[in-house]
Amino acid sequence: MSIDLHARCDDPVEAAAQALVDAIEPALRAQRAPGAQPCVRIALSGGSASKAWPIAARKLGEALSALRLTWVDERCVPVADASSNRGATHRISPARAAQELPLWLDDESPAEAVARVRSELRRWGAALDVTLLGMGADGHIASLFPGRAWDGELVRFVDDSPKPPPRRMTLTRDLLCTARASILLATGESKRTALMGLLAGDARLPAVGLPHLSLFTDLDLSSGSQA
Repeated sequence: MSIDLHARCDDPVEAAAQALVDAIEPALRAQRAPGAQPCVRIALSGGSASKAWPIAARKLGEALSALRLTWVDERCVPVADASSNRGATHRISPARAAQELPLWLDDESPAEAVARVRSELRRWGAALDVTLLGMGADGHIASLFPGRAWDGELVRFVDDSPKPPPRRMTLTRDLLCTARASILLATGESKRTALMGLLAGDARLPAVGLPHLSLFTDLDLSSGSQA
């Protein structure tokens, strides 16, 4: 496993936002063959990592019209709820991609949500181009928690998340592994143990082994090692 580590960043949010732009733009250029319709598939995290999205969206400008956007996970709450990742993304930025794929719709059942999202992701080619991830102090990414199931067909319903609320929708690790670029933004002292575990290759952490992973943090992780 190789991680492109950017530690002790003065502004890790800005750095992660620029990395997101830098990953999206080559993907667009690669698709600009005559007659082609460029389309880059991205998945965003909620929480503190989402702060990079408005910065990246401003930099992307008109390129937003070539993006298909979804979220790496979502709480099963109404979009107006403060804990909705989709709702939070819309509240912090007016930017909209050409197409958005919500993982959860108001009044939807879990079975309906899984079927709808899985069907649409198949139309996307069952793959992603770029992900923007966050990490919890316990080492979880999306709603994939250490010691819990991570894999499956594209998307899964979680009914017993160790963090409230317990009901969530999440992309699977299998799908996250298809991304050509994975950008992980994790800041604050509470993340140190998890990040050191990531750098050490702790297989209990779902981010370990993600291909093409770049890590942006304000922490000094110089005593860590890359596996």
